[in-house]
Amino acid sequence: MGDVSAPVVVPVVVPVVVIGNGPVGQTAALLLARRGVRSLVLDAAEARVPVGSRSICHQAHTLDIWDSVGVGRIAEEGVTWTVARTFLRDEELFHITLTDPGDSPFPPWVNLSQARVETLLDEAIAATPEIEVRWSHQVVGIDQHDDRVVVRVVGPSGEQTVEAEYAVVAAGAHATDVRRALGVSFDGESFPDRFLICDVRCDLPTRALERRFHFDPVWNPGRQVLIHPCPDSTFRIDWQVGDGEGPDDVTRVRQVFGDVPFEMLWSTTYRFHSRLVDRMRVGRVLLAGDAAHLMAPFGARGLNSGVADAENLAWKLAAVLAGQAPDALLESYHEERHVAARENLAVTGATMRFLVPPDAAARATREQVLERARTDPAAHALVDSGRLSQPFVYDVGDERAGALVPDVRLGDERLRTFARRGLLALTDDPALASGPDVAVRRMTPGVAAALGARPEETWLLRPDAHVAAVLTGDPALALPAAVDQVLARP
Repeated sequence: MGDVSAPVVVPVVVPVVVIGNGPVGQTAALLLARRGVRSLVLDAAEARVPVGSRSICHQAHTLDIWDSVGVGRIAEEGVTWTVARTFLRDEELFHITLTDPGDSPFPPWVNLSQARVETLLDEAIAATPEIEVRWSHQVVGIDQHDDRVVVRVVGPSGEQTVEAEYAVVAAGAHATDVRRALGVSFDGESFPDRFLICDVRCDLPTRALERRFHFDPVWNPGRQVLIHPCPDSTFRIDWQVGDGEGPDDVTRVRQVFGDVPFEMLWSTTYRFHSRLVDRMRVGRVLLAGDAAHLMAPFGARGLNSGVADAENLAWKLAAVLAGQAPDALLESYHEERHVAARENLAVTGATMRFLVPPDAAARATREQVLERARTDPAAHALVDSGRLSQPFVYDVGDERAGALVPDVRLGDERLRTFARRGLLALTDDPALASGPDVAVRRMTPGVAAALGARPEETWLLRPDAHVAAVLTGDPALALPAAVDQVLARP
């Protein structure tokens, strides 16, 4: 008889196991469910703890993805802002007004706390039978086989294994053990400078809803402060602080807002990191979000890029699981999203070097740029307080392809809505008909103008609404080959 004290190992078999129940893992599970794929979501935490704003800035593309899985309320509840102002001490250097090309129902940006976003995603998951969530399940090992992944977890009932065809790792920055088990590196750097975040409720009815970035303000001399509006008369404030300084939250808030009543809701200090795994796909395991890449938050490239990771992997996993594409398609997830992460890290790294110059020469250059920007509009582009996140343009071998399509109308619906149902071909050829792998719609004049399509061209769109290919010649001949290429079929 075996040792009766040994843990009972009961395998659970699902198509996909998602490790991490934060926004990226939640989004991945919802996107998979939308395509009929069941998933089991595991998280080491005991339950959701809705504290602190954390990631707050959500770009229109991210809002669009969440809307596609029934969580459009995120855009409705968030604070919309379209103006970003930059100051040097008490003088405004310049401002930019953001617009979104096309006819998008979403603003360029909304601010809403990560805690609220997670709650709204939780509600959608609770109403989705294809998703099961298990809290208090700590992953302690991952073993890969030719046809499955075996995830070992410790939960309330002891040790258990979860067998899945594929796994998605979205366990955030602290997924150290999982990365180690997969054998991936997480190289990069950690910046020594400290920053303080505060969530403050303060009634300022005359203050416009806009992002404000302050270089060298009198209430934080020699450093910078970023202020974002949030719902319910709250503001998110980021200060750069010195190593020897305590939070001094109340004093700092009074310096920003003056002698008005306010309520301190949450505060924390942190340091920025810039890191990237060497592989975002390891066999049957895909890494996404902060589990794969960490970057400074200026420009809001962290959560927004993680949600883009989720959409990229979800349609590809669904195609593989449905037998529509071979396993080789998943390699394009690593290729595309790893390049996107490298670009984001380069952008945020440049911002950090401008905000926190590494040496005297860099500091002098920054001061020269800021002073010049007071009178020379040509210098405004040199002032780097965060290059705002935009959807990445993939290199798909065609200079006119790879970008997210404009959000224009196609008949009674939005073009992106059609595209997200599966591969979509837009053509003027009346003889081209839909098939099992691709839907065909007529190219309307409005869509052609938005795309810059030429007569007799056929445009193939991916299920993440990015352009896959621009075809010329007889589409009946060119389209099947293009579909095979998109799906990595031989």
